Amino acid sequence: MEMPLSKAMQQMPATPDEAMIAEAYIYLLGRALVLRQEHTDCKEKGFAYNKIKYNPLGSADFVNPNFDVAYLEAWFAVDDKTPVILEVPKIEGRYYTAQILDEWGEVVANINERTFPTRPFGRFLLAKPGSRVKTPRGAGRIELHSAKAKMLARVEIKGDPAGAIKLQRAFKVKVTGKPSVRKPNTIPMFDNKDLIGVELFELSEEIMTNALDVAPNAASMQEKVRAVAMHVASGEQARTQVDNHLREKVIPDYKVYAITKVGPLRNGWLAPATAGNYGSNYRARTMVNLLGIWGNSTDEVLYFGASHGPDGKPLDGGRGYVMRFPAGALPEMVVNAYWSVIVVSVPDYRVIPNPLKRYNFNNHSPLKKEADGSLKIGIGPKPPPGVPESNWLPSAPGKPFALTFRTYVPKEIVRTEWAPPALTALN
Repeated sequence: MEMPLSKAMQQMPATPDEAMIAEAYIYLLGRALVLRQEHTDCKEKGFAYNKIKYNPLGSADFVNPNFDVAYLEAWFAVDDKTPVILEVPKIEGRYYTAQILDEWGEVVANINERTFPTRPFGRFLLAKPGSRVKTPRGAGRIELHSAKAKMLARVEIKGDPAGAIKLQRAFKVKVTGKPSVRKPNTIPMFDNKDLIGVELFELSEEIMTNALDVAPNAASMQEKVRAVAMHVASGEQARTQVDNHLREKVIPDYKVYAITKVGPLRNGWLAPATAGNYGSNYRARTMVNLLGIWGNSTDEVLYFGASHGPDGKPLDGGRGYVMRFPAGALPEMVVNAYWSVIVVSVPDYRVIPNPLKRYNFNNHSPLKKEADGSLKIGIGPKPPPGVPESNWLPSAPGKPFALTFRTYVPKEIVRTEWAPPALTALN
């Protein structure tokens, strides 16, 4: 017997308009970007679900990497009868967090002394939602959003690499049994330059139903996706029209939006309004998954991005730029943990190779201050005039770049008004 369409579907136009196609695509692209990362991770040597990967210090093969911390990461897979036990070591005197995210890029939890003040370390049971597995005595319990989750944990190096590595290796995972692991949905692999097109709608039902989206507008957005998918499936002409509209209009416009309009500009730096937990803002979620996947929640870190200079033109690797922090407004004054700034390539947002292997600065970098206590940081193919060589981040001539400025455990002023200083472009 034919099932009746939902009331929402009955109210939708038979042919989705261009606005609906754009909304549905941008929403679904956020999920596809997480899937792309899962496939990428699965291909790495030695990968297994429920197995921690302890990344070497200074590892650069990452989107928008963070060289301030010892990273460790894992994909967790659980089922109704088989949870995972995560053991977090006791860490004092340096920043750390065990960030757990769902299959849409939403933060499930951060395990640290700020968000878990009564249990900042120890054993945590990670369970499939709705499962009745018992929590071991003395362990915490975290309900995941689906049968899979990603962990990205960080331990601040803080000038002590050996100590950071020791703590990194103290994170452990234990599984009692063999959980049923769902393979990631098959999707055509794509890069940031050439994003996936109409094929995304042909895979939409599996992509959506295999992973719960906790966004409050998920149901309405998924109805729109289904309406567009039905239209795409109606014939070759409809499929071609949708694909052309995506590639000629939707994707180019969204790329501009993602790097220039997703949040307010402060001193020329884009300050996304939200990250980690997005509410109904699927546009911001997709932006974070595109430009720097696994973004954390705003109480942990606030990100600032710069991709254009003061003249409004894209940052040019052949030019020199300077940012100057006044003595009374140094970046360490606005954070309770640490700050960092990194140069990344566009459009793939990875480090730019250079002979110095110098990609970022942070609290513990040996930066030289000016006589008046101010701080200059220079970016360019060679040290900008008036900037000490120790304060220079190399760029590559002929290649555009972007800057990401991180403020970990930011003070309230960062949420309301502070931003890194405006870039000055040199002739």
